[in-house]
Parts: sequence; structure tokens; C-alpha cells
Amino acid sequence: MPRYEYRCRTCGDTFELSRPMAESSAPADCPAGHDDTVKLLSTVAVGGSASASAPAPQAGGGGGGCCGGGCCG
Repeated sequence: MPRYEYRCRTCGDTFELSRPMAESSAPADCPAGHDDTVKLLSTVAVGGSASASAPAPQAGGGGGGCCGGGCCG
């Protein structure tokens, strides 16, 4: 079950809750009993390393594709 992080606007504490994804945006009470909370944006870290068999793309390497958010021609 996913864990979500919340912050209490009343006391400033942050806390986590395990709940189904369908309830991720449902109101959450602070452990101190306050009900003015906000769900925090969580980041997910994905580890790994680049494969040695695939060379890294080179800047200005032709072949079109997308660069800087726009498509190159």
C-alpha cells in the first residue's frame, strides 16, 4: 500500500499515512488531532546506472528528435 506524506497547517508537523491510492486525496487528520492538513508532493527516486553498451547521446548529433521541449527538424 502506498505511503503519502501530509503536513498539518495548524501545528506544522509532517506525517505519513499508508492508504489505498483511491483515498490519496481524502482528508487526513494530524496525529495531534488537527484536521487542517495538506498532502505533500512526494518524489520518487529511481536508482540505476547507464548501460556501457549504449553510448550517451551527443549534443548536435543530427537525426532530428526532440530537444529542449520542441521537435527538431
